[in-house]
Amino acid sequence: MEVLRQRIPSLDWLLVGSTLLLSIIGILLIYTTDASSEQMSSNTLWDKQVIWLTLGLAAFFLAVFVPLRVHEVFAYVYLAIVALVLAILLFGGGGIQGRWISMGAFHVQPSEPAKLAMLFALSRYLAYQKRPPISRRSLLTLSALVGPVWLLVLRQPDLGTSLVFWALLLTMLYWAGAPPLHMFLLVSPLISLILAFSWISWVVFLVVLLFALHFARTGLFTSAGLVVLNILFGIITPLAWNKLLPYQKLRLISFLDPGGDPRGAGYQIIQSKVAIGSGGLWGTGFLEGSQTGLHFLPEKHTDFIFAVAGEQFGLWGTLLILFLFGVFLWRTIEVAHVARSRFARFLAIGAATIVAFQMIVNIGMTVGLMPVTGLPLPFVSYGGSSLISLWFLTGLIANVRRHWQEY
Repeated sequence: MEVLRQRIPSLDWLLVGSTLLLSIIGILLIYTTDASSEQMSSNTLWDKQVIWLTLGLAAFFLAVFVPLRVHEVFAYVYLAIVALVLAILLFGGGGIQGRWISMGAFHVQPSEPAKLAMLFALSRYLAYQKRPPISRRSLLTLSALVGPVWLLVLRQPDLGTSLVFWALLLTMLYWAGAPPLHMFLLVSPLISLILAFSWISWVVFLVVLLFALHFARTGLFTSAGLVVLNILFGIITPLAWNKLLPYQKLRLISFLDPGGDPRGAGYQIIQSKVAIGSGGLWGTGFLEGSQTGLHFLPEKHTDFIFAVAGEQFGLWGTLLILFLFGVFLWRTIEVAHVARSRFARFLAIGAATIVAFQMIVNIGMTVGLMPVTGLPLPFVSYGGSSLISLWFLTGLIANVRRHWQEY
């Protein structure tokens, strides 16, 4: 208890407060989705979310108390363990839709702690790497770290979570000193894969790529390899499209033209926009939203919970949520700048990336600016594995801030 008394006053209360308010707002919004049901049982979602928040707070204090050096030493072990669990879940059966481990009334999603394990592993590698971050050997090593876990999560299938790993890798490479032009070249094959749906846009992109290669001065062999790789990725675009599951194709089609199938593929996006628009400036009021109450809004407690906030709390309510996220990211990025330990700096910037990427993608798909990917809104959407992992992440940031002077 004495140790607890010594450590609590030194916590970053702006960071903790913004996170706690987001979690409480999430519970209130989940309660509205429960209250809109025809019959509220004793085992409602908001009850479970309160339990998850309690466990999340325990995870937070665990992350605050455990020295960062422990995570630094065991970083690769963490990644190996989650990779093994994901492989067993995917190929050994026993999961629910290949994503969750059943534990009675609760289900655990291993891909959530996999984000933390990836954060530790990348931070450990980049903190001690002496070569340039995008040298051939560095990229091969980083691909070996990210690739297997990414493929296991993608095969579940969970496209949204799998994208978090690449967002994390690219941001941390940039933080390690990779030039922006070289970062563009690194992701150019993926851009080719997307733009090749239109041959005109693809050809324009290839011309831009040639200019980028000229200014980057990557050498004849590397430049030729990148051009060939981009062409190959463009050629396999039809094959990649055919490999997508039907619901994934529908999500992309509805993103491009939600009005083309308003009762089918475009239904989610249309109803989400209607919910947000109906909220106006001040909202319809707590428990008063028609889209939520009459069940027009799908996945309202997870994917589209931001639309519930927009409907019931209006523009000011959504701005409050964005403000709280802004406080969280401000405190996290600030400590990433001041921490003296390279490992701690990478942990902080990686934590900011995970939260910011999921926030941008979730809100973007809610307002129709991005395809529906299934990524939850951090701290707000229903989900125990996500909430506990995010609170552990918050504890890591608080730990970094407490020990920012240590090397």
